[in-house]
Amino acid sequence: MERLPMTAAGFARLEGELKDLKSNARPAVIQAIATAREHGDLSENAEYHAAKEQQSHIEGRISELEDKLGRSEIIDVASISGASIKFGATVQLVDEDTDEELAYQIVGEDESNIEEGRLSISAPLARALIGKEQGDSVEVTTPGGSKAYEVLNVQYIG
Repeated sequence: MERLPMTAAGFARLEGELKDLKSNARPAVIQAIATAREHGDLSENAEYHAAKEQQSHIEGRISELEDKLGRSEIIDVASISGASIKFGATVQLVDEDTDEELAYQIVGEDESNIEEGRLSISAPLARALIGKEQGDSVEVTTPGGSKAYEVLNVQYIG
């Protein structure tokens, strides 16, 4: 069984989503199905079919979250130190072509959000950064072409 690395914050977000699905979304869709059943013939009841489809999506997401949470390996970022880039590192970069500065924290796949500065460990840039240190240059092949970055700083912020 493959372990899924994630930060404590990412684990808490997934756990919160699971709790919401179980305590709010699931009961609401069960009520919607019951209400739609009262309208009679189920073969031509669009409300019933829509509610059943929504129930299927909710149950699928609950199963997916339970699996991911069960396989998660919570990494305590605050306890990590060192100069080289590892999972959980917050990395400041400069684009060597445009001089644009960027900052990303390397996180698990389910907690990544590029707009919020959280970069998935499986992203090409993150894979290229692993093991690098401050002052190193990294070249990454992206769908938009090749990009070069210099590592300005590496921190482990809990």
